[in-house]
Amino acid sequence: MWSDNETNRDFLNFRAVADTAAEIVVQAAGKPISIGITGGWGVGKSSMIRLVEAALRERSSEKFLFVQFNAWLYQGYDDARAALVEVIVHRLLERAKKTSTAVDKATALLERVNWLRAAALSTGSIAAIALGLPPIGIAGAAWRAASGLADGDITAKDIEDAEAVGKKAATAAGGLLKPKKVDTPPKEIQHLRDHFAATLAEMDVTLVVFVDDLDRCLPQTAIATLEAMRLFLFLDRTAFIIAADDKMIRESVRAHFKGVNLDDELVTNYFDKLIQVPIRVPPLGTQDVRAYLLMLFIENSTLQQEQKDALRQSVCKQLGETWQGKRVDHAFIASLLKDAPADLDRQLALADRLAHIMTTARQIAGNPRLIKRFLNTLSIRLAIARSQGVSVDEAALAKMLLFERCGSAETYARLVKEVNESADGKPVFLKPWEEAVSKGQEPELPAEWNNAFNKSWLGLAPLFSEIDLRPVVYVSREHMPIITAADQLSSNAADLLRALLEIRSSVASQLVPKLKQCNRAELEIMMERLLVRAKQATEWGTPPILYACLTLVEAEPDLSRSLSAFLRELPAQQLKASIVPLLRDKSWAASVFAHWKTEPSIDKTVRRAIDASVGAMK
Repeated sequence: MWSDNETNRDFLNFRAVADTAAEIVVQAAGKPISIGITGGWGVGKSSMIRLVEAALRERSSEKFLFVQFNAWLYQGYDDARAALVEVIVHRLLERAKKTSTAVDKATALLERVNWLRAAALSTGSIAAIALGLPPIGIAGAAWRAASGLADGDITAKDIEDAEAVGKKAATAAGGLLKPKKVDTPPKEIQHLRDHFAATLAEMDVTLVVFVDDLDRCLPQTAIATLEAMRLFLFLDRTAFIIAADDKMIRESVRAHFKGVNLDDELVTNYFDKLIQVPIRVPPLGTQDVRAYLLMLFIENSTLQQEQKDALRQSVCKQLGETWQGKRVDHAFIASLLKDAPADLDRQLALADRLAHIMTTARQIAGNPRLIKRFLNTLSIRLAIARSQGVSVDEAALAKMLLFERCGSAETYARLVKEVNESADGKPVFLKPWEEAVSKGQEPELPAEWNNAFNKSWLGLAPLFSEIDLRPVVYVSREHMPIITAADQLSSNAADLLRALLEIRSSVASQLVPKLKQCNRAELEIMMERLLVRAKQATEWGTPPILYACLTLVEAEPDLSRSLSAFLRELPAQQLKASIVPLLRDKSWAASVFAHWKTEPSIDKTVRRAIDASVGAMK
């Protein structure tokens, strides 16, 4: 299994980007800087900021004080502004005590955080106070309670509200505020900033704050966290590295200013004011996805850690030179790793085959997190197969999982249905399409199958029309149950169906009395199953399956409609003259013969046999 947590182990040559971000912090020379590591969900933003931290530590771990802050963890449980400041101050106090530097200042700074919590002021509240408007938080609640008492219509609820607010304010003051005069919010904020700047100066460090998972937060929390950085903390000797999906943050800005007519330019300007330097995580191309798959399999192998690290460094170096035409593939790994374990070698070959389609398929699109989830699901299904003694090919299982994830629900259901209903588990309907794609030809696909993903998928090895997929379907039944026609039959009817499928020549009249004892629904299921098998025949003279169908029709004549409809749809080039005498005495066959004669491509011998049979029937 592969962990979905961030890592500082570089599999994709992202270190070059991380070094750039680290150099920006160093070159800022103590001036405040905010860097946004942007990109969509699961592209590796969290891993990127870990790489940035590693790059800064290599430059000078003593000059920097690192703080990790995950805003999402505090959502709904704490005030984001106070939580951010408190996490930073506790880290400062820890460093101060360790170095015996600025301990008093750091302690005093913590007291200022207590004021921030007691005030329960949002950025909007501070702006409201400045404009002389009612604030929110404890002060705002008191304002509303007082308004209720002053409106001339005092109720019992007004009195209860006033008492509740009074108790809350008293508790806050007793537990958080120090017994000293409290200035107005703007002055308190300035005091907090001054103490913060003085503490950093005396400690002679640059504070580097890594803010992660901001795009997972509700708009209120996301904007409050960003504005807290600007309002309270954005001072000399500070750097903020923020991992977030810029699209989500822009939407948070819109939601935050709901009711205000913001055009795209204003939203962009607001975002740019918060994030000075945006660095986007590079999207992955086929070479990157292949390298990532290869390294994931290598990391999960039995190789020694030294070997894994050496391979990872070689892969990253090679990725940096792919613009010159160099490749990262199975062959490249094989040139570095002699005598690879057999299991690993098969997985590396699988990575080669999957890379392109996992890059281009819209449902995965080279997303590292989705690739990990794909491989974890594959690993789970292989484990299920082993625990139940089911022999399953890993490449076939991966191909089925890929189709399950990226194909349409309709086409996946069709594939599973064909496997379930096939006697040998082979979806032969795929055969002409797979053969065409394998030869580099354009397959003639129906509308629901005709798309770029399906064409690439059909060409993946192994070819499904050539293997028994029942074990693959069995361990892949998370979303599609295995329901075969036989599951709907009684034990007696299921035995009769097996007997019909074993007929090799002539109508088995001895089965007819037993078949007549079955109910109509069971007989219809049997005919459906026989016709599924009949689709696999490519030559229609006297195939065994036809004798089975005729035996069933003898037991239930009404089923002749299904059989005649099937025979009319047979390709004319598959018909042989020997089929005509077998149907000659069947009254329902006249319509079949009439239809066959209209086919211009029918063989002359078949046409003559039909003419002779129709004449004899008259």
